Amino acid sequence: QLQLVESGGGLVQPGGSLRLSCAASGFTLDYYAIGWFRQAPGKEREGVSCISSSGGSTHYADSVKGRFTLSRDNAANTVALQMNSLKPEDTAVYYCAASAGYYCSPRLSSFEYDSWGQGTQVTVSS
Repeated sequence: QLQLVESGGGLVQPGGSLRLSCAASGFTLDYYAIGWFRQAPGKEREGVSCISSSGGSTHYADSVKGRFTLSRDNAANTVALQMNSLKPEDTAVYYCAASAGYYCSPRLSSFEYDSWGQGTQVTVSS
């Protein structure tokens, strides 16, 4: 069974940084594109970023471009989302998800992802 576990969330002040990790168990990430999504209270889930299975291609939502960086370490079976210059509007539960295949679509559609983690809370507040 494919399992994804997110970690690294927490409370941070505006302008601060957090690094989220997504660890896979029960399968190797080598053949999966990975996406990060977030959902704030009362809002729909939105795509944040995705990375192709090789790590050679990434896409970002306009709201996080220039602030977030997605990377992967297939040897360690993990994906990391580095979040800098955080804003209160980044507050949400963040989820990683896996999509079988090489590419990830810039559409960042949750419908393209099959396996999901349980999420980690990120709160940006002073």
